[in-house]
Amino acid sequence: MNVAYFGHFLTLSGINYKKNDKMKLFITGFTQVFFIAINTFFISKAVYVGVFICGFLISFIWSWNVKKVAFGTMQDRLWYSFGASIGSLIGLIVSIWVFQYIG
Repeated sequence: MNVAYFGHFLTLSGINYKKNDKMKLFITGFTQVFFIAINTFFISKAVYVGVFICGFLISFIWSWNVKKVAFGTMQDRLWYSFGASIGSLIGLIVSIWVFQYIG
């Protein structure tokens, strides 16, 4: 596999990837699963308003993600998945922190 870095482009086997595009995939994966983790916690505690808001945000974010990931490359899917895994961990940590201080 041929990998080279030129300025703000990453060239992988002749295909140009903007580093910024990969970060966007990471952030959208992170954000979606962050809200999924928080929503799971809200469901377990029967926080109806939190479940409603998180459910809306999950679907809204997903509506942007589906096209990016479904028609993306394997590298796009890996960046998205990495962001999602980090988002789930941070979502769990934030959920526990919020309930320690609020409830």
